[in-house]
Amino acid sequence: MYDIAILGAGPAGLTAGIYAARGGMSVAVIENQAPGGQAALTAEIENYPGFETISGFDLTARMVAQCEKLGVVFVYDNPTEIALNGDVKKITTAYSGTVEARSVIIATGALPRPLGVPRESELLGGGVSYCATCDGAFFRGKPVAVVGGGNTAVEDALYLERFASEVYLIHRRDALRADALLSDRVAKSTVKILWDTVVTDLVGAPRLQSLTVKNVRTGETSSVRVDGFFIAAGRKPASDGLTGVALDESGYVLTDDEMRTNIAGVFAAGDVRRKSLRQVVTAAADGALAAENAVKYVGALKA
Repeated sequence: MYDIAILGAGPAGLTAGIYAARGGMSVAVIENQAPGGQAALTAEIENYPGFETISGFDLTARMVAQCEKLGVVFVYDNPTEIALNGDVKKITTAYSGTVEARSVIIATGALPRPLGVPRESELLGGGVSYCATCDGAFFRGKPVAVVGGGNTAVEDALYLERFASEVYLIHRRDALRADALLSDRVAKSTVKILWDTVVTDLVGAPRLQSLTVKNVRTGETSSVRVDGFFIAAGRKPASDGLTGVALDESGYVLTDDEMRTNIAGVFAAGDVRRKSLRQVVTAAADGALAAENAVKYVGALKA
C-alpha cells in the first residue's frame, strides 16, 4: 500500500513524484517504458527555465535521480487493470502484481498520432518512424522527409540535418505553426519546405523508397525520393483503460485548475489532460499541483 501511485514517468509524473515524496508520502511511479516519456527523446530543449539548452534525456534523468534520492519507488511494468473508485485505488500490472494506493495521479502523457496513410504501420521500422532522435542516425547520408508544421516537426527537421543528405519538411498549409524562433531557424537552414502539400502514399517494399505527395491547391501529384519518413503530426492522449475518468471528445482527461478529475483522490497532470499548452515546463507545473493536492487528500484520509 502506497500513499500515492503515479501512472507515467514523464516530466509530469516525475515532478509529481518529487513533490509527493517531499510531502512525506510513500510514492510509487508505474511506467511501462523507459523513464522520461516523450521528453527524453527530444534532442535539445531550449525553453526550460534555467537551461539555455539541455537534452531531454539529461533533463529527465536528473528528475529520475531526484525521485530516487527521495525514496520514490519505480515499477517498470504494464498496467492491465486500473480500478480508481473507493478509498483504495488498485493498479494491476502484467508481472509485478497489484499496486494499491490511497491516491492516483494520471500522468501517462500522449503518444504520436499516426498520419493515416496506407501502409504506414507496415513500413514502421522500414523507413517510417515517429522519433527522429531515436532513428535519425540510421539515415546518415540519405534523403528523409518530416511531415508536420508544429514545433516538433521543425525540431525534427533541423535535427535530421545533422545526418541526412536532404531533408524535406512537408506541411499541408502555407505557414508553419511552430514558434517564431524555430520558424526563422528552419527558413535559414537547408531544409526544403513543401508547402500546401500532403502525403498520399508510401512507395517501396520491404523498405520505403519514396513518397507520393499532392499539392492541395493545385491538385498536382509528384514523387519525393526518400529513405526515411518521420511523422510529427501531433499527439493522442494515452488514456486507454481509464474507466470512469471523465474525458473530452479527443480522449484527454478533464480536470479542474487543481488537477482534480471527477473521481475523488484521482488527479491528472501533463499531456494526458486537456490543456492549451503541452510543454515540459507545463507538465512539471501540472505535476507539482497534482502532487500537492494528492498530499492534502491523503492527509485528510489519514486524519
